[in-house]
Amino acid sequence: MEPKQSEGEESGSVEFSEKGEENSNRSSSESGSRHSMESGKMKVVVALDQSEGSFDALKWALRYLFSGPSGKSVAGSILLVHVQEPFHTYVYPVGPAAYVTSPVMQSVKKAQQMNAELLFAKARHLCNHKQVEVDTVVLEGDPKEMICQAAEEHRAGLLVVGSRGLSNIKRVFLGSVSDYCAHHARCPIVIVKPHTL
Repeated sequence: MEPKQSEGEESGSVEFSEKGEENSNRSSSESGSRHSMESGKMKVVVALDQSEGSFDALKWALRYLFSGPSGKSVAGSILLVHVQEPFHTYVYPVGPAAYVTSPVMQSVKKAQQMNAELLFAKARHLCNHKQVEVDTVVLEGDPKEMICQAAEEHRAGLLVVGSRGLSNIKRVFLGSVSDYCAHHARCPIVIVKPHTL
């Protein structure tokens, strides 16, 4: 079951997608053990990058999963996942290939690490107001694949990702992390559209 936003709907909505087809072949005990349940509460994985959309996703999770209408949380903890694109050690100028020196690579790695720390600090600040248990992980690779892999490896009960609101044409050429996750994640997923909050 994958309810999607139709063309005429407002852009400030949330998409819900659960992979019913994949789960229908599993037994109920296998399906139940897939998702991390901590004293009856699920682990929520939130994909985080520099975009405002990813922080909208985190704010949505904090608002709706960690302080419901009754004041009770439905989730136990948040895992923040940040994926960095791999840094290639070679470049192709006009002539023969040139390799990046070790100091340059160390500088780039240090900048990536500092960037991740800043993102996590900002996210932790938001989570501290709700007194939410937060874990963080930095991965390297294709963000689309690594987010889905992290959700599966950490036995997420729910994956929350932001949407950048790409047009249909840009989505075809650039791809969409949220679209990929909606079709490949093995747990329920919430895609938070821009300006939802």
